Amino acid sequence: MSQPSQQPRPPLDARGAVDLSTLVRPATPPPGSPGGLEAAAAYVRDVDQTTFADVVQSSTQHPVVVVLWAPWSEVSQQVAADLAALAEEDAGRWLLARIDAEGNPQVAAAFQAQSVPTVIALLAGQPVPLFQGAYPRDQVRAVLDQLLAAAEANGVTGRVSGGPAPTPEPEPALPPLHQAAYDAIERDDLPAARAAYEQALRENPRDAMARAGLAQVGLMERTAQADTRAVREAAAAHPDDLDAQLAVADLDVFGGAVEDAFARLVEVVQRTTGEDRERVRLRLVDLFEVLGAADPRVVAARRALAAALY
Repeated sequence: MSQPSQQPRPPLDARGAVDLSTLVRPATPPPGSPGGLEAAAAYVRDVDQTTFADVVQSSTQHPVVVVLWAPWSEVSQQVAADLAALAEEDAGRWLLARIDAEGNPQVAAAFQAQSVPTVIALLAGQPVPLFQGAYPRDQVRAVLDQLLAAAEANGVTGRVSGGPAPTPEPEPALPPLHQAAYDAIERDDLPAARAAYEQALRENPRDAMARAGLAQVGLMERTAQADTRAVREAAAAHPDDLDAQLAVADLDVFGGAVEDAFARLVEVVQRTTGEDRERVRLRLVDLFEVLGAADPRVVAARRALAAALY
């Protein structure tokens, strides 16, 4: 990048930093124009003395990386460009604040910056010196990773607002038999769904998703034609009728009254024996599959069932 011929380049130190004390330069080209930085992006802000306080305040929510640069310093422009690219990669975990050191000498003085580029982090309002001069991009990445670890340790884990919404991860494709079962359920063809899940279990008896899907299809089949009022009246009138108690438990699970269904069937287990008890136990296990082993209602019901059995 060319520099004004009437302005000799200030002396460099061994790291490529430039002594600020010798600088008298023309106005900074605006970002996006020749001689200036790339235009600000989602996680990059151009900051001056009037907006600096807002950036400091925002560092209580997320880390801020400040780069002090100058338009005649190719090194500072390259560091600013590398930081901008890394800010985009991290997608809002931190904000890059670009400050023209010559146009904002009070800010440069506040950081006690003697050269450009100077890079400082702001974490919960406190400055954290990072580096000066030219830094390879991989080393800058390592410095930023340390900063993010320190931010997490101090609870500064917010995201930069105003950036694009994260692109949602695409849902993983279902295995073919699972997809076939899902499609069958969508068109209300429960026999086809059952057949697909049963085939999946034949191919892999440890397929937990197929086992849960088969339990869900079974519940839908048992409740599809149920007369809710008649089922509940039968269960209330005939507490010893096993079919009536199983039917109303199915309706409760299907309708969301899971705890009621499990409590009803555990109570039936307590007062039955032999084949009747085993039939109720198996229905409970089947209903556990519908909700999944991690569901806290299933965990509690398993304990109650174990106590009733033993």
